[in-house]
Amino acid sequence: QVQLVESGGGLVQPGGSLRLSCAASGTIFSIMDMGWYRQAPGKQRELVAGITSGGSTNYADSVKGRFTISRDNAKRTVYLQMNSLKPEDTAVYYCTLLRAIPRYWGQGTQVTVSS
Repeated sequence: QVQLVESGGGLVQPGGSLRLSCAASGTIFSIMDMGWYRQAPGKQRELVAGITSGGSTNYADSVKGRFTISRDNAKRTVYLQMNSLKPEDTAVYYCTLLRAIPRYWGQGTQVTVSS
């Protein structure tokens, strides 16, 4: 049984920061590529950041230089540090095992960037 639990979302002003966490269970976390997606109202779910089992990272152009994905294999947790937040970052954020079939999702955590 795979379980993914996102946390850390909330309301933040433009320019502020949040750190999201995703705790994973039911899989061999250390060998899995992990990712963060987000979905805003009326938009498709999009990949924000990914991190391989070896620690290589990639980011959507819209968040490069502002977001950082990381992982702690001992804690079975992947993080998304979000800085310089913009209103367009407002969305529900989800983590996932990128190469798992079927795709697994957590419940998501809401991030709202507003003044």
